Amino acid sequence: MKRSLILSAALLVVTGSVQAQKKINQDSLVKEAAKTEYWEPVPKLVTPGKTPADAPSDAIVLYNGKDVAQWQKEKGGAPGWKIDKDGALTVVKGSGNIATKQGFGDCQLHIEWRSPAAIAGASQSRGNSGIFLMGQYELQVLDSYNNPTYVNGQAGSMYKQYAPLVNACRKPGEWQSYDVIFTAPRFFSDGKLQSPARITVLHNGVLVQNNVEIKGHTEWIGQPKYSAHKDKEPLVLQDHGMDGGNPMSYRNIWIREL
Repeated sequence: MKRSLILSAALLVVTGSVQAQKKINQDSLVKEAAKTEYWEPVPKLVTPGKTPADAPSDAIVLYNGKDVAQWQKEKGGAPGWKIDKDGALTVVKGSGNIATKQGFGDCQLHIEWRSPAAIAGASQSRGNSGIFLMGQYELQVLDSYNNPTYVNGQAGSMYKQYAPLVNACRKPGEWQSYDVIFTAPRFFSDGKLQSPARITVLHNGVLVQNNVEIKGHTEWIGQPKYSAHKDKEPLVLQDHGMDGGNPMSYRNIWIREL
């Protein structure tokens, strides 16, 4: 019996020693891990929207279906677009482009758009508009559902620069969404380009532009190129009035400055 007690006591001593060593090793690991931790600055709290389409708490709501207080004609003056019964902001042909009163640079943009349910025209003459980041760089808006056109001019393209990775268009008359991460270009004090703009776009939740490097401001004819501009410029929506069939509609537009 005495021998058993001695063995038990020895085992307890050995077990306790092993546990103590494990704690020492664990404490050492925690101290090493802490060397690569930082606790400040603490990210500000942002309340997300109820759905991915809803504006988070720090977003600027540019259009909520009620008024166009955030917008004006691109050259100034009251916008000539109409607000439909369903709250959609719809192009009135010949009224001209509209622009935000506020300028933006780096941003996250959510915008929803709809082409007419009644199909009119083909290729670029069918449900055509555009979203110009900083008034310079066009993300194409087009009814590209069973509508062949040049691929760097279809929906989801950076117009005349990059075709979308896939065609994620819904049918005419159905609401579609773009979610955009945009990095503005930087210019040296002498006006030369320091770093180009970059853009990532999800069309209806599908990645169509993956952090591409924008080649310059959008050109219809000729090659894109950069010219220096302000750090923040208005967002512009296009009235593509040169063709028929383009009473495009927008809703639920919000933006976060980054």
